[in-house]
Amino acid sequence: MKKAKLKTGAGYSAKHAQSGIADKLPRIETWPNQYPGYEITIEIPEYTAICPKTGLPDFGTIRLTYVPNQSCLELKSLKMYIHAYRNLGIFYENAVNRILSDIAKACRPVSATVTGEFTARGELRSVIKAHYP
Repeated sequence: MKKAKLKTGAGYSAKHAQSGIADKLPRIETWPNQYPGYEITIEIPEYTAICPKTGLPDFGTIRLTYVPNQSCLELKSLKMYIHAYRNLGIFYENAVNRILSDIAKACRPVSATVTGEFTARGELRSVIKAHYP
């Protein structure tokens, strides 16, 4: 099967677009949930990563809201997972979607939303949301 060629513009390559998507990150641990039907919101105000095109740092706040099923996220491991992004080249959009995917794999929540609110660059501020399922 042929691999589809990604179209990019403004000097962006497929390598830029795919940067950070499959890099190894620390495992997110869980613990057994004791109650059904409630929501957990975790705010991480010191998210940082590296823009894969410019090499400059990106800053933002990651907000995770989820309804646990059988497991809850263990906060120390989540913190170590998020801090691992600080040296990772990854675009905002990919980071938010990767975080959601990794959280869904770790705890299989009833539902989850990850919101990334990123600081302004060139007078533009981005807010990215991804939802599970």
